[in-house]
Amino acid sequence: MSEAADQTPAPAEISDRVFLVVVDETEEMKVALRFACLRARRTGGRVALLYVIEPAEFQHWMAVGDLMREEARSEGEQLLQRLAAQVNELVGTIPVLYVREGKVRDELFKLLDEEPRISVLVLGANTGSRGPGPLVSALTGKMIGKLRVPITVVPGNLSDEEIDSVS
Repeated sequence: MSEAADQTPAPAEISDRVFLVVVDETEEMKVALRFACLRARRTGGRVALLYVIEPAEFQHWMAVGDLMREEARSEGEQLLQRLAAQVNELVGTIPVLYVREGKVRDELFKLLDEEPRISVLVLGANTGSRGPGPLVSALTGKMIGKLRVPITVVPGNLSDEEIDSVS
């Protein structure tokens, strides 16, 4: 690969292209994140990370529900900080971070409606026998017509070398 082909664009060349990754602790998310980072670096774009705190199943006592929500927020913020460091290392810019509370799909649609700069949604697909995952299944099925941005679905079993070669 030539040296010129892998250079990061100068600040004046940075585009408004924002690659959004919905983050969690899955292996397929890590693959999607690497892909998004490399695409952002090669196109002069940015990466945005969305972490959604889902409502606790157990909400019998309000104090317990509040404690569970605080713990989930703290875990989410720690995860975002770790991932932000990875994005900064790969892209050379700090990602845009979003933390929302609610159902992942609902919060994703709200964010896409609120943030016109988000131009590509990058998701990792589980390659196991249980299917690609609930979000990928929903967004590539009946709900695809509700999206205003293209989706890039990255197979979760790709190696770093394979991701590097296609991004």
